[in-house]
Amino acid sequence: MAKDRSTSSDRLDAGTVTVAERPSAADTKGSINLRIETHTRQLIDDAAAVLGKTRTEFMIDSARKVAIDVLLDQRLFVLDPERYDAFVHALDNPPAPGPKLRSLLRRAPAWGK
Repeated sequence: MAKDRSTSSDRLDAGTVTVAERPSAADTKGSINLRIETHTRQLIDDAAAVLGKTRTEFMIDSARKVAIDVLLDQRLFVLDPERYDAFVHALDNPPAPGPKLRSLLRRAPAWGK
């Protein structure tokens, strides 16, 4: 069985274009350098050891969990039934636009100038 030994110029002549792919941002890794006190580092090391993780794994997992919580706190909120009803009512019945809003809506957007 013969292998195809065509050159890149043969492939280009046949109408095929080869494009080099760049690694996506998700495929690359970076570093974060931290300065911490000795007792804080030891605390982190002890906690990581209890979980069978390296310091890096522990810190990344912990930071990721807190980051998710922070972002969810900005997007998710829980209301009791009475406040929920008031919230929905406010959404369904917005106040009439005032003079400042009317003025803003009459202006040409900055990207349109």
